[in-house]
Amino acid sequence: MRVLLVEDEPDLGTAIKRTLTQQKYLIDWVVDGNDAWAYLENSWTQYTLAIFDWMLPGISGLELCKQLRYHKNPLPVLMLTAKDSMEDKVAGLDAGADDYLVKPFGMAELLARLRALQRRSPQFQPQELTVGNLTLDYGNNIVVSQNAGGNKQEISLTNKEFQLLEYFMKHPNQIITTEQLRNQLWEVNAEPISNVVAAQIRLLRRKLVNNGCGNMIETLHGMGYRLNLTDESE
Repeated sequence: MRVLLVEDEPDLGTAIKRTLTQQKYLIDWVVDGNDAWAYLENSWTQYTLAIFDWMLPGISGLELCKQLRYHKNPLPVLMLTAKDSMEDKVAGLDAGADDYLVKPFGMAELLARLRALQRRSPQFQPQELTVGNLTLDYGNNIVVSQNAGGNKQEISLTNKEFQLLEYFMKHPNQIITTEQLRNQLWEVNAEPISNVVAAQIRLLRRKLVNNGCGNMIETLHGMGYRLNLTDESE
């Protein structure tokens, strides 16, 4: 799940990013409304949710919402602001925000509101995703494999391994290029490392093999990778 966070307060932005990262969200954090709009216009990156501060350098959070809705973009938006009057809340919601959170707030409430937005979203994600003998449990942030005898085993994954496996499981038996994985699963402004995708896939593949899942992730030289469910025993 990828979130665009637009917040110009360094301490608050750092705290939100840290909290969401711990929950296995992938966060692109920008501090300027113009930069945020550039990210939203980038067709390579697909966001699940957005968090906009109201008052920003460049384009305000309010204007970002208006531009999203003008372009028929249904991305769920949570507006953060110190403005707490009824008139301000109405203005934010009328501009296209889906929910409104007044500062200061607790991170538990922020997470609860994001979960509620996901449930209402057309991209709604259930609590579990099962493909083949693997199940991603979003509620507990774990991966469970099940063998032919029905025995289940939890597989410990890092955040990035979890995100990679999720992406493969959402696109089973499809060829996925290195560029697709880099654009969707790494932050836009992350330091480019030529072999970062291959290195992470090797680590994920090793854990799957070591936990009896077989070599499910194929490397297709010159093309990319594929989660192969046709013959999990290879």
